[in-house]
Amino acid sequence: MALISHYYIVNFISVNDQLFYSLYIFIFLIICSPIALIIIFKTIDKKNNDSITNLKRINKDLYESNERYDIVAKATSDTIWDWDIKTGGFIWNKGIQGVFGYKKEDVGDNLQWWFEKIHPEDSLKMSVKLYSFIEQKTEKWQDYYRFMCADGTYKYVFDRGFLVMDDDRNVIRMIGAIQDITKQKEEEQRLKLLETVITQTKDTVIITETSNTEKEQPKIVFVNPAFSKMTGYKSKEVIGKNATILMNKFSVRNDIKKLAEVIKKKEEFTFEALNKRKNGEQYWVNLTMIPITNKDNQHSHWISIQRDISVEKEREKEREHLISELTQNNKDLKQFSYITSHNLRAPLSNLTGLLNLVEDIPIENQELKEIISGFSKSTHQLNETINDLVNVIIIKDSPSIQKEGIVIKDVFENVFNQLSFLIGVKKPIIKMDLNKDQIVYLNKSYIESILLNLMSNSLRYCDPVRQLKISIASKKVGNETIITFKDNGIGIDLERNKDKVFGLYQRFHDYPDSKGLGLYLVKSQVESMGGTISIDSTVGVGTTFTIIFKNNKDV
Repeated sequence: MALISHYYIVNFISVNDQLFYSLYIFIFLIICSPIALIIIFKTIDKKNNDSITNLKRINKDLYESNERYDIVAKATSDTIWDWDIKTGGFIWNKGIQGVFGYKKEDVGDNLQWWFEKIHPEDSLKMSVKLYSFIEQKTEKWQDYYRFMCADGTYKYVFDRGFLVMDDDRNVIRMIGAIQDITKQKEEEQRLKLLETVITQTKDTVIITETSNTEKEQPKIVFVNPAFSKMTGYKSKEVIGKNATILMNKFSVRNDIKKLAEVIKKKEEFTFEALNKRKNGEQYWVNLTMIPITNKDNQHSHWISIQRDISVEKEREKEREHLISELTQNNKDLKQFSYITSHNLRAPLSNLTGLLNLVEDIPIENQELKEIISGFSKSTHQLNETINDLVNVIIIKDSPSIQKEGIVIKDVFENVFNQLSFLIGVKKPIIKMDLNKDQIVYLNKSYIESILLNLMSNSLRYCDPVRQLKISIASKKVGNETIITFKDNGIGIDLERNKDKVFGLYQRFHDYPDSKGLGLYLVKSQVESMGGTISIDSTVGVGTTFTIIFKNNKDV
């Protein structure tokens, strides 16, 4: 305005009036310039305020967007990554710290750090797939691999990414999200393992739905391959049908009510049932029913595990039949033994009495005298045999015997007194290691008979060349008393007679007074008192008997 006014005054106003007009214009400009500046500044200030407001709105939107981004990342537990392909820069969100345990300063900012954390077995595969994906410019990418945590362990992850391209379709960035699926993977592996077990097991596995009403029976929803082998039914023939299709009429009548009661309780139970195969053949199963609940802890299914026990049932039946037969045979033998021992006693006593009378009559006929002598000897042996048989019956037929506290050393003194004559003849060296205060709860007459038999055998079957040595020891070990009876007699050939040593009427030496009953009675008496006896013997070396009793008067 000043330049235009100056040009106008110089060219169109007279010289005399120029000063006046110049002063007028100068005053006008002085007045108008601040107004114009104010208007200009206000306009600029308005534009600046609009720009600042717009920037604030943009910043607010960015903040809210980032905030939503972080919230979504936390809610999904995803780890977000941003890879600038041109610069190689790599950015991770906070998920890399929260999910995998890395500190902020430990997180790398390049692709190499990412690949170093991928499991060595997965790294090469991931590298090939990733660069192939970028080269082909496929928009979306996803894969599974194992990623290392800060503590050195690995987690299974599911990684999804997408490419960002410029207007010329050049790949400039890649953004992705890593999800921790370790629990899902472990559950998947567990389910695969269970599936393998179910499909490979020889036991039948049946899964049924729960019944909606008490009268409704569960419907089959799954059977494993073993089911077809056991029953002959294919899976498609039984899926959706009632499980009672496998039960015979007898089982349905007798077991269905009991089965319904236990199903109603929804508890695990086991029972045996008689089922039928597709061809009508019956078979026994051991059946276990297990209730299954869903995620809401509601009973949803039953798992039935069935094992064919037909062979075991048949063996059990045979065993029961055999036990019945043996019991009956045992009764018959006992009856026979009683009849033999008691019914023969009367005529045997008469024969003995008659022979005693004959002995007082002088007989001149030598031949008749020998006949009567042989008859008397045979009668005497028969009488001893009957007495032995009676003793055996008494021992075997006693369900319980009376026990009392006895001192082993006192029992041995009684035995020595009874065998004093034979001991004086054989003159053995006897070594005793007995606790004079040790009390054992046994039947006194039985233990005395046992020790008397063992001592008699040692004296009777001593070596004719070596001096007889007898060693007797008793010791307490825990809740047991162990009695050891050892001699250096002629011994027994156990390789030939191991199973016969404690048999009835078993003789191992050709001695005229040996009846083969002593060791049988010893074993019977030991076992009747709840003990055990074993033998260790070598021909020409000697014999050792080891007897073990429980230190309990109730055993």
